[in-house]
Amino acid sequence: MSTQPAFNPETPERNGASAAVSHDAAIDQRVVPIDPRRAKPVDVSVVIPCLNEAPTVAACIKQALDTFEANNIAGEVILCDNGSTDGSDELAREAGAFVVYESRPGYGSAYLRAIEEARGQYIVMADADGTYDMTLIPKFVDPLKEGYDLVMGIREHDTMDAGAQPFLHKYVGVPILTGLLNMLSGSEVSDAHCGMRGFTREAIDRMNLRTTGMEFASEMILKAHRYRLKTTEFSIPYYARPEDSESKLRTFSDGWRHLRYLLLESPTFLYVLPGLVLMALGIGVMAALAPGAVSVGSISFDFHYMIVGSLAALVGWQAVTLGIFAKVYAVVEELAPSDRMVETVIKRFNLEKALVSAGVIAATGAGLLVWTAGSWISQGFGFADPTAYLRPALLGATLFGIGTGTGFSAFFVGALLMERRVNVVQQTRPATASAAAAGQVAETQAPETAEKQAA
Repeated sequence: MSTQPAFNPETPERNGASAAVSHDAAIDQRVVPIDPRRAKPVDVSVVIPCLNEAPTVAACIKQALDTFEANNIAGEVILCDNGSTDGSDELAREAGAFVVYESRPGYGSAYLRAIEEARGQYIVMADADGTYDMTLIPKFVDPLKEGYDLVMGIREHDTMDAGAQPFLHKYVGVPILTGLLNMLSGSEVSDAHCGMRGFTREAIDRMNLRTTGMEFASEMILKAHRYRLKTTEFSIPYYARPEDSESKLRTFSDGWRHLRYLLLESPTFLYVLPGLVLMALGIGVMAALAPGAVSVGSISFDFHYMIVGSLAALVGWQAVTLGIFAKVYAVVEELAPSDRMVETVIKRFNLEKALVSAGVIAATGAGLLVWTAGSWISQGFGFADPTAYLRPALLGATLFGIGTGTGFSAFFVGALLMERRVNVVQQTRPATASAAAAGQVAETQAPETAEKQAA
C-alpha cells in the first residue's frame, strides 16, 4: 500500500488537496494525491530546508538523485520550503524532490517537518545552498549501516573553499561555540555547526529534538551525547556560495541562540556551580569578619565587606536552588535523563527533614537579630559602638533569609516530586486496571467469541 504524505492544513493547495474538502475532513481522511515518487520503498532519505535558494536548489537535488542512481540506493529527497518567494519550491519539485511546507520560520522548524516526512531508515541532512557535496551521501550512510547512530561532517580549513565562511565564523564563532558545547555536554565533536550529517530513524526519534532555529544543530549533538548514541565524524569539503545566493545565517543573533540554548540545557554550569562559588565566597567573608575587622598589610577589611559577603551568599543560594529546580523539573517532565545530583535529590529528599533544617538555620538567624534588637533596646534605643552590633545583625539577616528561602524551596521540590509520583501512578495503575478488566471480559466472553469466530 502506498504511503501518503501528511496534509498541511495551512497550505492545502500546495499539497494538492481539493478546495471543496473541509479542513477537518481533509485531516481525518488524509485527502492527498499520491505522489508516484512516494510509492517506492526507500532506504535513505535526504532532507533539505529551503528559504529562497533558487540559484542552487535544483542542482543540489539533482546531485543527490544522481548519487542514489550511481550507488544503487533506494532513496528520496525531501525538501521543506520555509516561506520561499523566489520559486524555489517549484524548482525543487521539477528537479525530483518531494516538497513539503512549514509555516513556522526557522532552520530547525524546516528540518523537523522534513524529517517527519522521511521514510528511510537512514536520513542525511544537508543545505540547499550548494555548499555541501551530495556525492558524499554514501559515506554518511555506510557508518550508520555499521551500527553508528549519528555521523558528523567536519569542515576543516584545508578542505574549505576560500571565502566559504566569514572570518568571524571560521576563527571565532565556530571554534568557541564548539568548545563550549563540548565542555558543557562532555562530547568531543570537531565542528558543532557542520550542516551535513547522517542519522538513523531510531536515533532521531529518541533525541526528540524541539528547537526551531539554528540552535537545532547544537541540540542534536548535546542530546546525542546525553542519550549515549554512537557517533563518528569525518572531514568533508565545504564550498562557497554562488554570488547571487544569500546566507540566512546571522552572526550575532544566531550565535546568541546557540549560546542561550547551551546554557539553558546545562543548569549545573548556569546555576549550580556559579551559585556554589558565590555562596562559598560570601559565607567565607562573613565568617572571617564576624569577630572583627581584618587587616592585610595596609588594607583593612571591615563590616562593609560583610555586606558584600551577605549579598554574595544570598545570590549564590538562590542560584543553587534554581539549578536544582531546573534539573529536577527536566527529569520529572522527561526532558532530560537523570544524573547523580537529581538521583540524590529524589532518593534522599524528605520534606519534613528539609523543613527542620531550614527552621534551624532561620531560627539561628532570627536569634541573632533578636539579640541585636534587645541590645539596642537595653542601651536606650542606641548603640555606643554601632559596628559591634552590625556584624551579628548582618550574619543573622543572611541566615534568616537562607533559612526561610530553603523552607519555601523545600515545598516546591516536594511538589515537583509529588507530581512525578502521581505521573508514575497514573502510568501504571490504569494500565493494570485495564489489563485486569480486559482479562475478565475475555474470560467471560471467550466461549461466545469462539463460537462467533467458528461461525
